[in-house]
Amino acid sequence: MAGFADCTSVTPACPVEATTYGYYPTLWANVLFCAIFGLLCIAQVVLGLWSRIRGYSIAVACGCLLECVGYGGRLIMHNNPWTTPGFEMQIVCLIIGPSFTAAGVYLTLKHAVRHNGAEFSRLKPAMYPWIFVCCDIGSILLQAAGGGVAASAGKTNTKLLSAGNNIIIAGIAFQVATMIICGILATDYIISLLRNRRCGSANLPVQEKGAATRAHLFQTAVGFAYLTILIRCIYRYVVTTMRL
Repeated sequence: MAGFADCTSVTPACPVEATTYGYYPTLWANVLFCAIFGLLCIAQVVLGLWSRIRGYSIAVACGCLLECVGYGGRLIMHNNPWTTPGFEMQIVCLIIGPSFTAAGVYLTLKHAVRHNGAEFSRLKPAMYPWIFVCCDIGSILLQAAGGGVAASAGKTNTKLLSAGNNIIIAGIAFQVATMIICGILATDYIISLLRNRRCGSANLPVQEKGAATRAHLFQTAVGFAYLTILIRCIYRYVVTTMRL
């Protein structure tokens, strides 16, 4: 990259193949994702104000906002793959955005366990957000630090870029480990709950049919979000590792 230190746009002397990613980010896909996450951020803010669920709403809204800004950075890179601001926007925001969404998932665990039966959980309900949100904050800080280091490397400082990538990988690996442990505990809780339901020993709360359906749909959506974030983190870990 040393021979391309002065490149600011794609020219015969500064080909797109020599940029960090080596291609033009796809226009339609990044427009779509930017719009989706922007709308989801607005919806989450509105729903948060309406329902007065502050912690969860703030975490998920921040995650959506960061994703929206990150894909906006990739839109800038579609027009000019050599742009430094666009690269910095997308590498930082797209890396740490899902961590905020994961924090929202962790915040729901306490209430889900209390709702379905705390006696079947290996952890006290209040411990779930304390343990996993704190771990998530640690992964956010690591990934943000790595993204900042990688972004500050510019086009020529390959050693600094490699150091930033290593920090990012450590943050992603820590996030993956945290999510896997969380998933194991959640799975163990679900198995224990279902086993006791079949035995008739689970004292489930009495709910109206509509409320029970909404609770079930919400918990299913949270489980789906958990799986997609975990898959994304594993994919990001593999891709980032292969680039080194």
